Amino acid sequence: MSVIDRPKGQQPTATYDSAFLKACRREPVPHTPVWFMRQAGRSLPEYLKVREGIPMLESCMRPELVAEITLQPVRRHKVDAAIYFSDIVVPLKAIGVDLDIKPGVGPVVAKPIRTRADLDQLRDLTPDDVWYVTEAMGLLTRELGPTPLIGFAGAPFTLASYLVEGGPSRNHEHTKSLMYGDPQLWADLLDRLADITAAFLQVQIEAGASAVQLFDSWVGALAPADYRRSVLPASAKVFRAVESYGVPRIHFGVGTGELLGLMGEAGADVVGVDWRVPLDEAARRVGPGRALQGNLDPAVLFAPTPVVEHKAQEVLDAAAGLEGHVFNLGHGVLPSMDPDALTRLVEYVQRSSQR
Repeated sequence: MSVIDRPKGQQPTATYDSAFLKACRREPVPHTPVWFMRQAGRSLPEYLKVREGIPMLESCMRPELVAEITLQPVRRHKVDAAIYFSDIVVPLKAIGVDLDIKPGVGPVVAKPIRTRADLDQLRDLTPDDVWYVTEAMGLLTRELGPTPLIGFAGAPFTLASYLVEGGPSRNHEHTKSLMYGDPQLWADLLDRLADITAAFLQVQIEAGASAVQLFDSWVGALAPADYRRSVLPASAKVFRAVESYGVPRIHFGVGTGELLGLMGEAGADVVGVDWRVPLDEAARRVGPGRALQGNLDPAVLFAPTPVVEHKAQEVLDAAAGLEGHVFNLGHGVLPSMDPDALTRLVEYVQRSSQR
């Protein structure tokens, strides 16, 4: 019996037999489940209305607002899972790292980590640090009923990259300089971030998350040998820390076609695939024993509806022989995307994949 066959120490919950969790467990499903990364947020007019005048990090710390934003795409699109509305830097902010999310830029860190002394910025995360997460998840699980709620966190490499670069970066020159130039400091940094990330995911699971996703958005910048040596141990530590809870663990990165097998090896039950690798080829790279998630190119949604449906069917056809498949975009929903196009896509995938 797989560790994700039944929640730890619990009888089956309202979400246990959902199409999403069945697909994650590689069980037969009534239809291919579908949800979208960044489904809760900037593409929705109702989101822009409730967020008006509220800074991003503050919005992540208001439980009622978080619950409302998380529920909006479930109501509108009828997706098979909700994803908790937050940001990957929230746990860093919660432990006192001086950072902010600047509109049009992204997370900016006041004092980047470049030396061993800079590690002092990173203390352990406690549930009290993110009390608002526990409260918001309680509101959500009561409202969602049988619809699963996905918790998430940033992976150690991507968090480290923000901390070392001081903000978004194209070339990751400071990150790679530290990784290559001081491998012990780099290992200690990622190990500390692994503990913080694991604690953040544990809070979400204990508050009611039915699955968790680890976002390693920037790790596609690495070669496989560097990933194995300098990243995989920390990501594996995160996955081991939440294994006993029995919830599916999803691992996703962008531009990670050459890393898919290693990302699965890190401990994921489900490996997310961006649009650059067909799902049948991704399955060969990942190997047996894991479900896949993905992988429609988000830009396809700007094409006419028949084209969107044709491309979605290509994804479903490529996934036909998989052990388990969760339909998603190959990356997040884009801000200018028509919400009605997403609603139509959900309906098409659910209808055309009915068993």
